[in-house]
Amino acid sequence: MSQNLGKNINKNIDQLIKRDAEVLLHPSSSITDLIENGPKMVVGAQGRHVVDAEGRQLLDAMAGLWCVNVGYGRDELGEAMKVASNQLGFYHSFTNASNPWQVELADKLLQLTPNNMGKVFFGTSGSDCNDTLIKIAWHYHALKGNNKKTKIIARDQAYHGTSISTASLTGLTGFHKEFPIPLDFVVRVDCPHYYSQAIDDETEEQFCDRLINNIEAMIEREGADTLAAFFAEPIMGAGGIIVPPQDYYPRLGKLLKQHDILFVADEVICGYGRLGAWFGSTEFGIEPDMIASAKGLTSGYFPLSAAFLTDEIWEVLKLGSEQIGAFMHGYTYSGHPVGAAVALANIEIMERENLIEKAKVSGKYLHEQLQSLMNLPNVGEVRGQGLIAGIQLVTDKASRQTPDQADALPAKITALMREKGVIVRPLASIGTLAVSPPLNITNDEIDTLVSALSESISSFA
Repeated sequence: MSQNLGKNINKNIDQLIKRDAEVLLHPSSSITDLIENGPKMVVGAQGRHVVDAEGRQLLDAMAGLWCVNVGYGRDELGEAMKVASNQLGFYHSFTNASNPWQVELADKLLQLTPNNMGKVFFGTSGSDCNDTLIKIAWHYHALKGNNKKTKIIARDQAYHGTSISTASLTGLTGFHKEFPIPLDFVVRVDCPHYYSQAIDDETEEQFCDRLINNIEAMIEREGADTLAAFFAEPIMGAGGIIVPPQDYYPRLGKLLKQHDILFVADEVICGYGRLGAWFGSTEFGIEPDMIASAKGLTSGYFPLSAAFLTDEIWEVLKLGSEQIGAFMHGYTYSGHPVGAAVALANIEIMERENLIEKAKVSGKYLHEQLQSLMNLPNVGEVRGQGLIAGIQLVTDKASRQTPDQADALPAKITALMREKGVIVRPLASIGTLAVSPPLNITNDEIDTLVSALSESISSFA
């Protein structure tokens, strides 16, 4: 890391820190904490490290917010922005307008996605991407004459975004408090987490049987003719880094096909190398009808999402256009030329530096080292795949009792880790510490991460 990084900090940084709470409403943040303690101001970054307002270099083991897959300070991405913005800073994609960058990006992405994907729709975030796919699912079934197919299935502890519709899909109740959501089109099913959800003496195979049987019973209860789609992350991210049982997805996919219920894979976190593959669906035997992606698509350097759908779905939409006219959905920044240029440069870096394979190899090393945490009395499970991991905190290993949310143990541990120069993410609802570093993290940096985790978790044992 450059020794000069962080030295040229804005001279007015103290004023900006003070001003922050006076002018900003932060996402998913405590207003009272901001007023009392101020923001965690970040002023620079390079490689796998960010620099705070005090000039401290912090190993960012969360890749920003699960997204900076190629690391910080990539000049190629800045150059791609400059070239595209100089040539065409913006033009919309409405009424069949287009630009060369989004066409090239769509073509490239369809070479990387599971081979049944045929078309791409661009947006700006994971939330708007999932919102788009909800609407396409509704539109698809309506055009086929199934107007009653409007319910969307989502899982307990799932995270699919924070818009009105996607917060409704989200199964973390903190996102519902004092909002009139979830809306009534959402049907909830079990979280597929064996460690926390299994009943006494239930094997993982029996647990999987119970979950699939419960979904089948739900379909019978609700009526297949009312169910439009099932949304699922290959590995659940913000809900606790949950890895389902081995046979869960193949059995789920078969069940959904039997009842003409679309399978939507939310790859916003898992996509673009996080699991050691371009997409998590291929790792878990998922055959999606549609895919949501964002985050790692541009490594967070530009807000961009990509929704994918099969040619079969597109053919229905095409027939609908012949009958009713335009596909009436879109965003001002859909197919943004600068964002598409950044995504193309980002994918080029990932291919040139072989970051997908590196994520697989480094992920294996990460999970091997994380197993040492199982020796701690307050760690019950380490889970994940590739360069994503969840460390399950417990107050009692035998009973698998998770910490009381009021104790804020994950937040206390991550605060101590930050003092030690390492950033991970607390997931309070399930008492978990989340790890999701850039894909080019080194083994030495993994050692630093695991050491900080061990020391910090031990302090609260």
